[in-house]
Amino acid sequence: MKKRFLHRNDWTRIIQRDYSIEQINEKDFNGFIALIKMNEVKEPLITEYLIKKLCIVDNNYLWLQQLPLNENFAITSMFNENGEIIQWYIDITYENGVENGEPYMMDLFLDIVVLPTGEIIEKDKDELEEALHNNWITKSQYDFAYRVFNQVLKQIHEGTFNTLI
Repeated sequence: MKKRFLHRNDWTRIIQRDYSIEQINEKDFNGFIALIKMNEVKEPLITEYLIKKLCIVDNNYLWLQQLPLNENFAITSMFNENGEIIQWYIDITYENGVENGEPYMMDLFLDIVVLPTGEIIEKDKDELEEALHNNWITKSQYDFAYRVFNQVLKQIHEGTFNTLI
């Protein structure tokens, strides 16, 4: 598993950033909301889904991250320099927590991307298979990842996954 901190200070692609974080303890959400504004990046990051190329990192792009502490996923809403949504990226996680005051997620490899058009992309099943094959995760963690993944997908399709901003 990969431990990822919301601040993403280890990401050298970002040259200059603004970062803010808020802890929220409400009935509908208990966790952290973090905002990264990428003021300057070394180079844009282009990804490709369904034969479409999308720029998800560039100068003045924003990533709004939601890390609910009582769930097994994290959501990153990605915005371009004009504030338009590019995509929602949902990481399936083994746990979400706090270490030395910094929120983190234990990433279980599987991801879901939701595009503004409503298209849904299931990602990184091959990475989860590789993690199991290499004993980076247990069979129990593998099965857990798919249970959460399928539950989130079902909620997205039913319109009940209401944490997408």
